[in-house]
Amino acid sequence: MILRDPVHGLVAFEADEEQIVPRLMRARELQRLRRIRQLGFTSLSYPGADHTRFSHSVGAAHVMTRFLRRLRDLHDEVPFWQRATTERAREALAAALLHDLGHGPFSHLFEEAWPNAPSHEEWTCRILLDPSTDTNQILAEHDLLLPRRVADLVHGKHEVTFLAHAVSGTFDVDRCDYLLRDAHFTGVGYGKFDLDWLLRSFRLGNAEDGRAPTLAIDGPKGLPAIESFVLARLFMFQQVYFHKASRASEWMLTRLLGRAKHLILNGRIPSDTPLALVELSRTDDTSLVNYLAMDDTVIWETIRTWQSDIDPVLSFLSTRLFSRDLFKTYELFGEQLEGNFRDVALARVREVAETHGFEPDWYVGLDAAKDTPFENSDAALTVLFPSGHHRAPAEVSFLLRRLSGESIERIRLVFPAELRTAVIAALES
Repeated sequence: MILRDPVHGLVAFEADEEQIVPRLMRARELQRLRRIRQLGFTSLSYPGADHTRFSHSVGAAHVMTRFLRRLRDLHDEVPFWQRATTERAREALAAALLHDLGHGPFSHLFEEAWPNAPSHEEWTCRILLDPSTDTNQILAEHDLLLPRRVADLVHGKHEVTFLAHAVSGTFDVDRCDYLLRDAHFTGVGYGKFDLDWLLRSFRLGNAEDGRAPTLAIDGPKGLPAIESFVLARLFMFQQVYFHKASRASEWMLTRLLGRAKHLILNGRIPSDTPLALVELSRTDDTSLVNYLAMDDTVIWETIRTWQSDIDPVLSFLSTRLFSRDLFKTYELFGEQLEGNFRDVALARVREVAETHGFEPDWYVGLDAAKDTPFENSDAALTVLFPSGHHRAPAEVSFLLRRLSGESIERIRLVFPAELRTAVIAALES
C-alpha cells in the first residue's frame, strides 16, 4: 500500500511485516477515527485544523516504519535476542497504528467531560481484547497472543525497552507525528522540528546485566534534534493547544455535557441523547458497542437537537456552541496567580453572573491549562557520546536544563460575552 500524506509525503507499507497495517485499516473501529477530529474544537480558532485521528494514526505507523529501519541499522550493537525481529516489528506497527483507537468524540475533550469514566487508553485495550471487534480478529489471525501484546505496547510494556518507549515515551512516534501534523494543519510554522535528523541520531545504549538496551541520541551532534522537538512541543502548547477560543469552547462543551448529566440523574433524558451518554451519566461507564457508536458527528447532531430543549441552560449552551458564539475569557497573569486571588476573582465573577441572571454553576468557571514539555527525570532517552558514556539530556544541553520540569500554565476565567464589561469592571476595581 502506498499513500500520499500532506505531512510525510509518500507513505508506504509494502514489506511483509508492514502488511498488518493495510489489513487493520479496514477494521470498523479504526475507520471510526475518520469521524473524530484530532484537535477537538481547535478548528474554531484555526480553520484548517480539521484533520482526524485516522490520518494521525496512519502517520504514527509511518514514523514507526522509519524508526524500525533505523533500528535495523543498529542491529550489530545489540544481542540477537534484543533485535527488532519481524514479529516484534509487526507488534510495534500495530501498536503505533492503534494507539488512539479508544478516543471518544472530540478526542481528549470527551475525557475531560467524564473524568471518572474509563480513559481512552482503557477503551483502546477493551477494543483490542474484545473478540467481537474487527481489530481483535485481524490481530488474532496472525497470532492469538498478538492482541494482548499490542495492548501491552500501547501501555509502554515490552521486553524490548526501546520498542516500548517508541510507542509510549517522551520521543515516541505518536508525538513525532502529531506535532508535525498539528503544526501543518493549523499553519503554525514554529511547531515543526527536524524529524529526519532526530531519527538518524537515534542510537541504542549499552545493554547491562542481560537487560534490553535503552534508546539514546548520538551526542553531541544529535542534541539539536531533541532541542527542536522540545521547543516545538512548547510552542504548540503556548499558541495552539492553550488558545483562548479553543479552551473556551472546550469548557462550554464540558458544561453542556455536565448539564445533560444533571438532567438525566434528575429523571429526564433530553431528546436524541445517545445511549452511551445516558449510561455514562448514571454509571460512569457504558458498553463497548454503545461507546463505539459515538463520534463527532453524533455529538454535533445531539447538540443541534438540544438547542430546542425545554431546559434553558442546555438550550442556551447548545445554541451558543453550535453557532460558535463562544464565551469570553479573562486571563490571570503574574501577581494575580499568587495567593488566593484566583479564588477571589472567580467568586467576584460568579457574583456578576448571578446579578445578571446567569446561574454561576453553569455559566462561569476557571479554566486551568497546564503542561510540562520536558522532564529530565525521564530515563527513556539518554545522550550517548563516542567514549561510550551516557548523560541525561539536560546535563549536556543548556536549553533542556533550563526547560526541565518547567510548566506552561494558562489560567483564565470563563463567562458569557454579555458579562464582559461588567466582569472587567469588577476585576479591575
